[in-house]
Amino acid sequence: MSSVKSVVKKPAPARSKLALNGGPKSVTQDHKEMFHWPIVTKEDERAVLDVLRRGAMSGTDITKQFEREFAAWIGRDFALGYCNGTESLRAALWACGVGAGDEIICPGMTYWASCTAALTLGAAVNFAEILPDTLCIDPADIEHRIGPRTKAIMVVHYCGYPCDMDAILKIARKHKVKVIEDVSHAHGGLYKGRKVGTFGDIAAMSLMAGKSLAIGEAGIMVTDNRDLYERCVAYGHYERTGLPSNYNAVDRSIFNPALNHFAGLPLGGYKHRMNQTCSAMGRVQLKHYDRRMQEIQDAMNRFWDLLDGVPGLKAHRPPAKSKSTMGGWYAARGLYRAAELGGLSCEKFCEAVRAEGVPCGPGANMPLHTHAVYHDADIFNHGKPTMIAFGQRDVRQGPGTLPVVESIRDIAYSIPWFKHDRPAVIKKFATAYRKVAEHADEIAK
Repeated sequence: MSSVKSVVKKPAPARSKLALNGGPKSVTQDHKEMFHWPIVTKEDERAVLDVLRRGAMSGTDITKQFEREFAAWIGRDFALGYCNGTESLRAALWACGVGAGDEIICPGMTYWASCTAALTLGAAVNFAEILPDTLCIDPADIEHRIGPRTKAIMVVHYCGYPCDMDAILKIARKHKVKVIEDVSHAHGGLYKGRKVGTFGDIAAMSLMAGKSLAIGEAGIMVTDNRDLYERCVAYGHYERTGLPSNYNAVDRSIFNPALNHFAGLPLGGYKHRMNQTCSAMGRVQLKHYDRRMQEIQDAMNRFWDLLDGVPGLKAHRPPAKSKSTMGGWYAARGLYRAAELGGLSCEKFCEAVRAEGVPCGPGANMPLHTHAVYHDADIFNHGKPTMIAFGQRDVRQGPGTLPVVESIRDIAYSIPWFKHDRPAVIKKFATAYRKVAEHADEIAK
């Protein structure tokens, strides 16, 4: 006689409820220590105080030391300190010969400082599309934009992701167009094992307090081309070419005869000198940057490793075997794929992550190609927009012309920018993103 045992099914474990719908938050503390930046120690304080006590803020002795050390660190022959990154980019454009009636090519997704200075030189900006997986300029959208007055391609290693420099340089060399690298987001980043900022004809970058290499309101330019270096000096560093002052000795080692003719006055009418409280701090920060950057990379890679395979969420970082890195991972972003989450919008996804206790928002910078400054602004009072005021062809673009750029709020979102690699804390933040993605259907309903 056989007996039949009744099988009692255990109830499936209850799904954890989203905080957006009344469930517990994934992150309940602010963990400010994970995000505080820059790291300022007594060594930084001593360096800055020495400048202040000597009254040497407007000098150049410390700045020149910082320039030499920075050039050696990044791997270029020349470096030149600036009052901010915006002016370093303006000088790079001018040094490359950008002037009235010319054009530059720039990605439509970047901070305005990458290209707006072109307008003050009388040039137009021809904005190019970006790649959805890198958020950097799409090399395939560059060549057809090159015209007879195109002087430079401004490439931006956006949010730390290195541009495809091989493809870009091939196009630039073919058409004899200069390449300027904006490295403001990518200090110390590698492209195929070599530091970004060492590929183009010239590179410039911000070193302001919010960047991964943060030394104050400052910037720096680097190049291997002595002529470009000297043109940058002539444009805004008059104190290095004129008569000695109480603060600076003249740099008599530079200047070809053509530029020396203008010695003593800046050709651009700009004063680009870096405040030496910044360069003093810069020397200290640079000494420790590689180690601190590595910890940032370890933390950010840990975060993405924890989210590997989660539907809808794609890491914004180069493939592991590419020998390319994100540097200090400035303005960190994730890539969003709504189709994998039932069409849930990036905006609603971010709202649910915020409810979990993590600051999160859709997008990145605003699309520049549709902004009025590049359509209507009459900077020189010509009675017509500066983009067409000097006889250049009309390269202005309206909505719909750069679809990937214009979709930025649908395909990208902010993630925590960790400065320390603390696994337990990072796991909490990663859990918030995973939880929302895995419960996307609850939000859709």
